[in-house]
Amino acid sequence: MRSLQLHNHTFDWGSRTYVMGILNVTPDSFSGDGIIAQGEAVSVSVEQARAFLAANCDILDVGGESTRPGSQPVDAAAEKERVIPVIAALAREFPNALISIDTYKADVAEAALAAGAHIVNDVWGLRADPDLARVAAKHNAPVILMHNRSNPASVEVKAQLGNAYIGAEYQNLIEDVKRELMDSVNIARRAGLPDERIILDPGIGFGKTVAHNLELIRRLDEIRALGFPVLLGPSRKSFIGYTLDLPPDQRVEGTAAAVAVGITRGADIVRVHDVLQIGRVVKMTDAIVRTK
Repeated sequence: MRSLQLHNHTFDWGSRTYVMGILNVTPDSFSGDGIIAQGEAVSVSVEQARAFLAANCDILDVGGESTRPGSQPVDAAAEKERVIPVIAALAREFPNALISIDTYKADVAEAALAAGAHIVNDVWGLRADPDLARVAAKHNAPVILMHNRSNPASVEVKAQLGNAYIGAEYQNLIEDVKRELMDSVNIARRAGLPDERIILDPGIGFGKTVAHNLELIRRLDEIRALGFPVLLGPSRKSFIGYTLDLPPDQRVEGTAAAVAVGITRGADIVRVHDVLQIGRVVKMTDAIVRTK
């Protein structure tokens, strides 16, 4: 698997695990960390990013639309109004930092890449907006392609635990996820993106039951065997809450367990809220399982 050269950074896949820190520029994040709810979005984002980078975060992931089960969609204009000033400020304040835009909309991605973002993180794997692959290819921006079978009709809501999918059906979970991820890969390829700029995400929490999420982490090596680097995003999600019977602000240990096991199964990037704590888990797990 070829390394990825990006903005003075080199991702040498397999040598260590990279940490992506979540900057939710929303009022309604499932995890309670929505930046808009905390005050002036740009200044709060810059300070959060500063703390993440001090904790050796590798990528700052900026999103302007909540993707929790049952959340309300945001139009492109409103999403840009949220994220573009933040991305511009981050690019100005931290010129060497890598920034990803968490969006499935081509218009938002175009504006974000122009404002200083480097990576497109698409929770719909290029299947929601037919123009997004073209935008990424035009900018030669790496894409993170996530598997997603979300269906608002199959959401269960429990007080304190949050929302979870209960009705997702698969003929064969791993094979179905692999096939649909490769469908997204082929969209990226047809748009002209080379394989070394494609990263896969099995979509923990998106159209999967608790049992599905646990199985995906346990068998993540089968996703990695497709030949692309893999991002794992279990942070504070409801499958942890349902397993431990805990609300989002008490899921750091469950997240740590999921991350540690994911690394042993080949995760290359972990997307997390608690960068300082999980960064330590990553470093320790790497010391145990990565060969020098």
